[in-house]
Amino acid sequence: MKRLLNSPLIRISIIAIFGILEFALTTWLLDYVFTQFAWLDVAVTIVSLIILFGVIRNSRHLSADIFWILLIAAAPVIGTTFYLVLGASRSLNPTTQSIVAETERAEPYYHPNPETLEKVKEAEPNYYGQLYYVQQEGGFPVYENTGFTYYPLGDVGFPHMLADIEKAEHFCFLEYFIIQSGEMWDSMLDVLERKAAEGVDVRVLYDDMGSVSTLPSHYAKDLEKRGIKCSAFNRLNPVVSVFLNNRDHRKIMVVDGKVAYTGGINLADEYVNVRERFGHWKDNVARVTGEAVWSFTVMFLTTWNALRHEDRDWEVFHVAPDASEGEPDGFIAPYGETPLDVNLIGENIYLNVLNQANDYCYIFTPYLVIDSELRYALMLAAKRGVDVRIITPGVPDKKLVWNITRSHYAQLIGDGVRIFEYSPGFVHSKVIVSDDQVATVGTLNFDYRSLTLNFENGVLLCGSKEISAIRKDFEETFPQCCEMTQESSTEGPIMEFLLSVARLVAPML
Repeated sequence: MKRLLNSPLIRISIIAIFGILEFALTTWLLDYVFTQFAWLDVAVTIVSLIILFGVIRNSRHLSADIFWILLIAAAPVIGTTFYLVLGASRSLNPTTQSIVAETERAEPYYHPNPETLEKVKEAEPNYYGQLYYVQQEGGFPVYENTGFTYYPLGDVGFPHMLADIEKAEHFCFLEYFIIQSGEMWDSMLDVLERKAAEGVDVRVLYDDMGSVSTLPSHYAKDLEKRGIKCSAFNRLNPVVSVFLNNRDHRKIMVVDGKVAYTGGINLADEYVNVRERFGHWKDNVARVTGEAVWSFTVMFLTTWNALRHEDRDWEVFHVAPDASEGEPDGFIAPYGETPLDVNLIGENIYLNVLNQANDYCYIFTPYLVIDSELRYALMLAAKRGVDVRIITPGVPDKKLVWNITRSHYAQLIGDGVRIFEYSPGFVHSKVIVSDDQVATVGTLNFDYRSLTLNFENGVLLCGSKEISAIRKDFEETFPQCCEMTQESSTEGPIMEFLLSVARLVAPML
């Protein structure tokens, strides 16, 4: 019975049933109360108008809040009630409060260096504003790049990840959205367990929603028994709240403070093409060494200590730069995205790259569920003569999201943006590169969830020779794609209408 209750299917079913019951009970109570006290209907309608204007005026991202705006406008009583109940549940959520507190605590640990920005101004004046924004507004330091390697496939990058874990002597931190038992994770787990037995501080953080169908609910305890510290982020529970919609979508691995990894891959077999789910899986891995690793360490410790509260002094994990590191090769700025502040760091980085592009701008994204700001930036860049190309999946993992992605094609193509679908299978990379001078690699999709709802991370690279490797990845992928046209992207009138409705609720997908 215990094993049955811990199975992913049963967990999902219980949560779904409780969610439906919670919705039904709330709706019934509202109907009963407003039937008994008719004057409340008028009062709530007035309050709903005030809240509606407040949402519009104070929205962090208006396109992402369109669902609430429409719901409150169409059904003032139900919409306002659920907005207040769910909104309050997030603000009162202990994990939310803890993350906010740890984020504030993390600020002085980042050590931004104003002198590095001065070097940027001299060496890369065209991108000074971009890097200035990341450091001054985002709070993420800009470093001189002394070690960045781009691997165009998960199966190419994973052996390097495994080799670096083998070298761990002090600590190894992992933070991933999805973990699933299989050839990839099991081979990594064997090394992690051995390292933990040797006295290495091994910590694993995974998202409970992301891994709900791949791990049993007690998995964190299982790893603890193996000597590996483990926590599940934002554990699912039957009580529905807004914060359940904010997932930890980051992919971070840090070894001894000397090397860090990020990119698109999670820790499951399809990401390294051991298992085939949606054709060939096109993903990437980025390896970072040098001073910039510290930003990844602080990002991990921020989330970890929001859940565990065990590290009093984070500086014990700070490693001085290795004198043997190579000559600086441009500049690098690891960054994070959180739904709990007013900044849209990830989207603004994407917008800045698009707005500054002069020659070309190439994009990998599994989902193209974009707001008006990104759509206009893509179109404007193309109308300025920039060669804008987007590679999306040829084989979908989520059919509805894929159809919404395709619903954007015709308009973008009509304004000069070229769109390619990856014929061999599914693209999971999240990469943008422009003019051989700037690129960002990380976890942020071109969709509402990544840009406004999830905890994400990426690396901004500027003026580095390694950017040519990123461009080469695109050049080798284009011939494997089918270029879309307006004709091939146009649906019938009924489907166009249905997709227009679906786009209205896209922020909730």
